[in-house]
Amino acid sequence: MAELDRLCSGNTSSACGKAFQGRGLIALGQNRYSDARLEFERSLVLARSNHDRFLESTTLLNLGAVALKQEHFDEAIDYSSSTLQIANELEASDVALVASGNEGWAYYKLGDREKAQKPLADAEQLAARLGDTFSQDNNLTNLGYLYMDSGDFPKARASFERALGLAQSENDKEHILYVQRVLARLALISGDVDKAAEAAQNALEIARQGGNHVDELYPLLVQGQIASRRGDTTDAQAKLEAVERDKDCPIFLRWEAQHSLARLYEQQDRTAAAGREYRTALATFEAARSDVRHQDFQLSFLTNGWRIYDDYIHFLVARGRTNDALRWADHSRARTLAEGLGLLARNAAVEPSSLNAQSIARLSNGTILFYWLGEKQSYLWAISGQKTALFALPAATEIDAAVRRYNQAITGLGDVLDSANSDGRSLYLTLVAPVNAFLPKDGRVFIIPDGSLNNLNFDTLLVPEPKLHYWIEDATVASASSLRVLAAAHSSNQPNKRKLLLLGDSIPPNPQYPALPKASVQMEGVARHFAPSEQQVFQREKATPAAYLKSEPGDFSHIHFVAHGIASRLTPLDSAIVLSKSSAQDDSFKLYARDIIQYPLHAKLVTISACYGAGDRAYSGEGLVGLSWAFLRAGARNVVAALWEATDASTEQLMNTFYDELDKGETPDTALRAAKLSLLRGNFRNPFYWAPFQLYRGGN
Repeated sequence: MAELDRLCSGNTSSACGKAFQGRGLIALGQNRYSDARLEFERSLVLARSNHDRFLESTTLLNLGAVALKQEHFDEAIDYSSSTLQIANELEASDVALVASGNEGWAYYKLGDREKAQKPLADAEQLAARLGDTFSQDNNLTNLGYLYMDSGDFPKARASFERALGLAQSENDKEHILYVQRVLARLALISGDVDKAAEAAQNALEIARQGGNHVDELYPLLVQGQIASRRGDTTDAQAKLEAVERDKDCPIFLRWEAQHSLARLYEQQDRTAAAGREYRTALATFEAARSDVRHQDFQLSFLTNGWRIYDDYIHFLVARGRTNDALRWADHSRARTLAEGLGLLARNAAVEPSSLNAQSIARLSNGTILFYWLGEKQSYLWAISGQKTALFALPAATEIDAAVRRYNQAITGLGDVLDSANSDGRSLYLTLVAPVNAFLPKDGRVFIIPDGSLNNLNFDTLLVPEPKLHYWIEDATVASASSLRVLAAAHSSNQPNKRKLLLLGDSIPPNPQYPALPKASVQMEGVARHFAPSEQQVFQREKATPAAYLKSEPGDFSHIHFVAHGIASRLTPLDSAIVLSKSSAQDDSFKLYARDIIQYPLHAKLVTISACYGAGDRAYSGEGLVGLSWAFLRAGARNVVAALWEATDASTEQLMNTFYDELDKGETPDTALRAAKLSLLRGNFRNPFYWAPFQLYRGGN
């Protein structure tokens, strides 16, 4: 190494770049991550100065490996993505294979299971084609994690057993260890405690033979969980505490050990100790979350800690501490949104601040229904200005199935009222009927949904008495992200001056997005509610993303789009409004959600008269993320957006009535309800036509 330093002093050749990379690999193998990063960065400088694309790709790959080791998973994705781009250009399949697997694993560790699926599957298939047993084994194991977390235990077991067979054929002790320990975990959560114990012991013995102390911690954690399941509390506590207190313990294992200790203390009725340990586990988890810098990955990260929150809320409810349970439940909600709006500081203390839910209900002039969908038990808090009450609901899986079936019935144009759809009735009886005493006729209701309820328009629920009808006929319903966000909506200063920004009736960028026949008529209908001096209109070729971004959107009280919308499920901030092309670039017609949030708003109302404006994917704690979320994040007070593809004719009629009601002085939620009822009682009585649009209350 000393001779290498002498030879490469002042030498800027690619050969020295390769030498620095070799030094980095030695440092990485010795867990000297800072030294490894320094060497790889030196190599990267020389690779780029010499235009050595292959060296650049392998150096980026190794920087990604350092990021993975340091649990900087968003950074690992950036490096892996850059590596893949170069490797694919060079047809360097072996580099692309490793980068794809690393990218998938990083997505998994950030809680984004859906996005992890494709790169891991691609890597496994490429490894099989290349005959790379090591990489195929690794990616089969990682795919097994995905299947296990989604509850598909047979598929997970098959993936793990294929991986184990490959590892054993190569006598690869390291991979045999990895597969044995995850087989132990799978056996435990699927109820086979004896098989779990055998696999955990096998993994522990291999880890001890290998001499890497950190490798012992995962099987030791599983052994502690097994002892807890068997009622051996002394052994369970000793093993779990050993993992928790180990200075080298990875952070995700530490919070798992703390979570398992909390559950152990709860089983022993050691209430104070259990409460402390739950809060410790949440603090560890939140510390990890605070290290995630990319907003995209902040959205998904709560998935990793959802079960800790779920168990702690059940723990509090079981001990009669229902207000504390509500406070913690709300603390887990809309975190990225609240942080972006300045309602919550990044790296804030994990202990949530006090919460006066009844005061928020009084300020909102309505009743708040706060839902928590739990793994074994769900809850509903009904909050009025005078009291708060808690109601137990079925487990999330039961509710999820009914929501899925009911949405399919509505979007499939089924007449759910005439058929007295059983899911529509049962969802009302489950989700709303228990709190009828809180709901005055025609009163305002704010839904703070959870899980699959983010995709449900509560207006459409079927009320059985006195005659079967939709709930919209009884209440004005709006959606909110959290109590914290709803409270902020009443302390903000919105401009009183009316000013409209109207964009749409764009020139189709390609056949995939045909012209909307009623777009110009709808735009005329909206514009007539504002004086010429109060409006700025961008239509046809002028309706471009650049026009919106350059219009100083923060100056407008009302913003309205008449256009197609795109909801991106895998990358929700790539959801977009389809406008006219700004330039010759292929995607210059897309106003992306990630661009929208960069331009602060003070609008009282943003209306996205487009399909899928609300988004397509709900994240744990954050809710639906898409265009509506982006406008809320930018600062809009109210956003009207669609849950599914709305028809052109019904939307034009709905928007005309909506703005007529606003002109009368109605609030956006009551105006939207009146517009929906006009369709329901007219030519568009099927909820497919009037129900897609939903109002979301912001916190600016």
